[in-house]
Amino acid sequence: MSVAIITGSAGLIGSEAVRHFHGQGYDVAGVDNNLREYFFGGDGSTLWNRARLKQDLPRYTHHDFDIRDAASVDALFARHGRDVSVVIHAAAQPSHDWAAREPLTDFHVNATGTLHMLEACRRHAPDAAFIFTSTNKVYGDTPNALPLVETPTRWEIRDDHPFHAHGIDESMSIDQSQHSLFGASKVAADLFVQEYGRYFGLHTAVFRGGCLTGPAHSGAELHGFLAYLVKCALTGRDYTIFGYKGKQVRDNIHSSDLIAAFARFVERPRRGVVYNMRGGRFSNCSMLEAIDAIERLTGRRLNYRLSDDHRAGDHIWWISDVRRFQADYPGWTHRYDINRLLTDIIDATREREGLRP
Repeated sequence: MSVAIITGSAGLIGSEAVRHFHGQGYDVAGVDNNLREYFFGGDGSTLWNRARLKQDLPRYTHHDFDIRDAASVDALFARHGRDVSVVIHAAAQPSHDWAAREPLTDFHVNATGTLHMLEACRRHAPDAAFIFTSTNKVYGDTPNALPLVETPTRWEIRDDHPFHAHGIDESMSIDQSQHSLFGASKVAADLFVQEYGRYFGLHTAVFRGGCLTGPAHSGAELHGFLAYLVKCALTGRDYTIFGYKGKQVRDNIHSSDLIAAFARFVERPRRGVVYNMRGGRFSNCSMLEAIDAIERLTGRRLNYRLSDDHRAGDHIWWISDVRRFQADYPGWTHRYDINRLLTDIIDATREREGLRP
């Protein structure tokens, strides 16, 4: 029986991957010690999702260890050996704000933990497809030097710029910019994944995401802005927007669309490839536009304030060009635009919070 090892298995992307590959007949070994609760408090806890996976999926086995524990990582791969055909590495410290609080923790989770995963895969399952969820923060604040134009609801790139039609592609430099400490730790992991593909011949792929979201997202103040916006709107919490007049733009990808891309790579894996992977021109919004859509879809007002302080290394405008992946894997496309994506999150949040429509 083929085995899929998935880290961060109770989180947004991990749990979506667990359900997908379990549905494809894999035995799934999930690794998640709910470190997200340590990062973000109760809002970030994934215990509710872990319980659902264990209840719903008979071939799912949960492992409650930390990827910083090299011996435990190696033992898991050794136990399954060459039966491991898929590795989805989604465990991470995902917040650039939080990284500044504990830089060593951030680095060891994001960089050292990834190296543990790669080395165990190389030793015990060298033919497996290895997928790493990276981030657009590896580009640092270079996107902020693009020629941007302010409109009533968003910042937008000038329409004569090459990135206007489809977004930012993988040619953008990751050098000579401010990344945040989180961005730097993810750069290290990102490059290790590439090198294990090119140097050792592993089938590795780097998916540079960010603003990954969906109904299984445990949104918290420091991470998962759409899910947390919805939670604030439905529960009456206040929300603070940091910088750029609330007009900063993000493209958002539904977890289901991302896992569909992962599945295509697993079908025909490559070595050391890198893809920008988010919502693109199909699914994007500014903070102000997101708030307007959430208020319209929920019928509730969101109490928010604008802060002049922006986060270090944060982007003013980011839309991903996903055409490199589409060229390598024709037929994949987005299915969830912003409205459909938000509707999914709203419905799931109401269910978890016990709220009526």
